[in-house]
Amino acid sequence: MPALSLRATLASMPHNSTAAPAEHRPLIRSKRARLGEGNLRVDIRITSALEKLDRWIEDQGFRGWDPHDGLNSPLLRFLSLRARPAGIVWLQLLKRCPVNLRGMLGIAKSYNPKGMGLFLASYVRKYRMTGDERHCAHIAFLAQWLLSNSSTGYEGLSWGYNFDWPNRSFFAPAGTPTIVNTAFIGLAFLDLYLLLGKELNWSDLAAAAQSTKRIRMLPSCTGAASGLEVARQACDFILKSLNIVRPSPDELCFSYTPLDQRLVHNANMVGARLLAAVFRQTGEPHLRAAALAAARFTSRRQLQNGAWQYGETSNDRWVDNFHTGFVLLALKQIRLCLQTDEFDKHLLAGYQFWKDQMFLPNGAPKYYPTLTYPIDIHSVAQAIITFLEFSDDDCDAVECASRTAVWGINTLQDPTGYFYYQVHRHYTIRIPYIRWAQAWMQRALVAFVYALSHDLRD
Repeated sequence: MPALSLRATLASMPHNSTAAPAEHRPLIRSKRARLGEGNLRVDIRITSALEKLDRWIEDQGFRGWDPHDGLNSPLLRFLSLRARPAGIVWLQLLKRCPVNLRGMLGIAKSYNPKGMGLFLASYVRKYRMTGDERHCAHIAFLAQWLLSNSSTGYEGLSWGYNFDWPNRSFFAPAGTPTIVNTAFIGLAFLDLYLLLGKELNWSDLAAAAQSTKRIRMLPSCTGAASGLEVARQACDFILKSLNIVRPSPDELCFSYTPLDQRLVHNANMVGARLLAAVFRQTGEPHLRAAALAAARFTSRRQLQNGAWQYGETSNDRWVDNFHTGFVLLALKQIRLCLQTDEFDKHLLAGYQFWKDQMFLPNGAPKYYPTLTYPIDIHSVAQAIITFLEFSDDDCDAVECASRTAVWGINTLQDPTGYFYYQVHRHYTIRIPYIRWAQAWMQRALVAFVYALSHDLRD
């Protein structure tokens, strides 16, 4: 079986500084051992941090600021005149400023579609673990908000951002759907179907939301019979509304938005991951074929050292921590959903590079292989999720996830519960970004607690 070969190879990899002190370990340990038995203090620290974060997020009503929301300021929007270079300048100035100027600039806290999708994925797991009706009510609110705020004018269902987004290659007006947002939201709805589908239906969600006074139920949505149907319609957007580059007959790359033809590996792979996950439920051959072709495009452009550049154009050729994690996670899920060992050598080389080169000995994630700063909260969250994904193959992975989680909690969590944005060499940006920091850290910490509780029950 391909999984055994991948596990054996990963287990034989040399341990780097992120792992525990080198010693002989059995190839496959029990689930209880792999998931932290004897390390209760760390587990309690993680659950306590999650509880504080949950309270902060819910007190905010899921609204907040974003590192890229600068053009929601009437003043900065006027000064930029919707010109991409000027917009990039204002966004970069706000992102790098340690003082939050958004209130002064008239930028209101708001819902972020990608953040709402991440929250949905987290609360699905929370409800699965606890059966707490409060979590069910949050699921109802988040799901209906997403269905009420999808982008219009495109095939299927899709989502963009709640701000104008000028970037290196194009200008995307607010609401322009992206493959990354759409795929993550589609995966969240698929989680809703897979984890709760037999226990929960849309009328149950509506009743739960209406019975919770703190949750304002949005107008009911039509055309969404199940989370699987929502995920399937997200696949339609990816296949029919995005630009597709086909450099060879058996590979393809999806564009980031319908407005560009940018070749971005993590975006391509996140889209392919959704296609593969939906294929696993529906068995539609064209979903499998597209996911396989996209995975081939990215895997074949892996660098000799095991890394992937962000993209293939001249201004996208850098390697960073959390985007590498996106690629690894997607490629491993595609491998599972499509039942193929075609990408094993790419997974092995990529995971070893990422684990060996992208972390400090204390678990702090470096931004680039050769540069530590800024240490970004997004890298912390994605590292936790990625290590957990590889826990069946790498006997040190959960220990690495714990180390990074505890470092992030100790270094980046505010006493009030939210997480800071970035640590720079001489200062820290403590702005509480709702999507970039809070939604991702909640998703990561919930994944840790869910993996622990789920595996120990098996």
